[in-house]
Amino acid sequence: MTPSVPISKQAVTLVRHLRSQAFMLAVGLALALLSPAAFAAWDLQQLMESLAQSKSGRASFVEKKSIAMLDKPVESAGDLLFSAPDRLEKRTLKPQPETMIVNGDELVIERGRQKYNLQLQSYPELAAFIDSIRGTLAGDRKALERNYRLSLEGSAERWTLQLLPLDEKMRAVIRRIRIDGVRDQVRRIEITQADGDSSLMTIEKLATP
Repeated sequence: MTPSVPISKQAVTLVRHLRSQAFMLAVGLALALLSPAAFAAWDLQQLMESLAQSKSGRASFVEKKSIAMLDKPVESAGDLLFSAPDRLEKRTLKPQPETMIVNGDELVIERGRQKYNLQLQSYPELAAFIDSIRGTLAGDRKALERNYRLSLEGSAERWTLQLLPLDEKMRAVIRRIRIDGVRDQVRRIEITQADGDSSLMTIEKLATP
């Protein structure tokens, strides 16, 4: 068994990476796993109620990250898994294997033979970010609106959900999250960072084994 690697020196760089990864994981799962009935009465409250009904699920993802210092986007692919009430998992398969698991107050990252452990209570800003994710998965509109200004546009045929961070520290990292869908299918999730970098994830629901 590979021993856990101390995270003190890596914490600063990891936190920035984990913000975007964790949000993509949670929002992608929460919206990808909606059923067609979720859109019968189309408004934000109906969407939240539908999210609350998703107890577990699995989806595939393809993610492209645009980074200013690179000539072309960095692409990755893998699987997303969710188990209520608070377990999230992102398994990146390509180009390099990586697993990220959020379970309760613990965050674990595995990259090759290295393993990183974080206790969310030691990182209040990251903990608040994860709590926002859980608010989304739980369909808790009030909890979500404590951290983001929400706006829903379009119809069930073609819709967009936008989240704008309220907290100043969050705005220093993320400028906007945009989620586009058609009927009961989420087609893409885009995160625009404050530094100009961005990520675009396309997701597809998979049958639960």
